[in-house]
Amino acid sequence: MNKLAIALLLVLTTGCSTMTPNYDTKFGDAVRAAKLKMTINPDAGKNPDQVAGMDGKTARETIILYQGTFRSPPPAVNVINIGGNIGSGGSP
Repeated sequence: MNKLAIALLLVLTTGCSTMTPNYDTKFGDAVRAAKLKMTINPDAGKNPDQVAGMDGKTARETIILYQGTFRSPPPAVNVINIGGNIGSGGSP
């Protein structure tokens, strides 16, 4: 009976040990590496210079033209051309 109790105690204590010490030390490294690769300039917030780009008038006109594209949708184009002539080659 003592041997059975000792064996049961050993089996139960193995559940408390860590099985993945190597995995736990590197947990999250892939996510941190991917975030670093997606960041062009991590020190961009420390730069006091303004961004060189468009002046105010050009930026305003660009936004107005961009927003105007949503007012009237572009005309529908028939992509499927069954039995019709394509180009100026005449009938097949």
